[in-house]
Amino acid sequence: MLVVLEQKGELASKSEDDDPRTDISKPKAVVSGVVHTVSTLIKNENPKEECQTMNLGKEYLKVVQERFNNVKDLGDKTMRQLSNEEIHWSLNEASNSVAIIVKHVSGNMMSRWSDFLTSDGEKSYRNRDGEFEKDTTSKQELIRAWEKGWNTLFETLKALGEKDLLKSVYIRGESHSVLEAIERQMAHYAYHVGQIVYIGKQIKGEDWETLSIPKGKSEEYLQKMLKKNS
Repeated sequence: MLVVLEQKGELASKSEDDDPRTDISKPKAVVSGVVHTVSTLIKNENPKEECQTMNLGKEYLKVVQERFNNVKDLGDKTMRQLSNEEIHWSLNEASNSVAIIVKHVSGNMMSRWSDFLTSDGEKSYRNRDGEFEKDTTSKQELIRAWEKGWNTLFETLKALGEKDLLKSVYIRGESHSVLEAIERQMAHYAYHVGQIVYIGKQIKGEDWETLSIPKGKSEEYLQKMLKKNS
């Protein structure tokens, strides 16, 4: 993947493979399986160029909120199809149920996005290991926890401005730019929501209500979208 560096009108490309700090546990911009290149925002002495940079930051914050909404929607639509019993189903002792994944994602969100700019993203009150313990939490309680986590995320993102994107925040003492921290969490949540959808499909089998283009309907969907956007 290439990260585009933008500084005073000059462009240079840099491969992440050349950067010893690259950590595959923190993809820079993986959104629902699509790798995006993200421009590094650097303050410019030229007011016109700085304005363009700020507009880019504003657009980024808008787009990333839409992408988080899309990821959440996949989880919402999956959980609506599952019963209280099904949401606790797991393949074996080494596997997680939808309920456990929901608890983990919610716990992560409450920790990462509370006091986002002013405290470490791994809060002292978080019990991460406890998120993976099986229990009898009802589907309604799980959905409340799910919604609380997402609400915290969206409230924090809505409060951010373009100038916040290059500020430093910390996760377990490790420094990240705000932009990098957002992308790290996007990749993390898309990964776990993908698991939720996969488990849901295994449970429901032929009763699964597809969340994407149905098999054999790709051309029909393509023509529909081309007509809609023409």
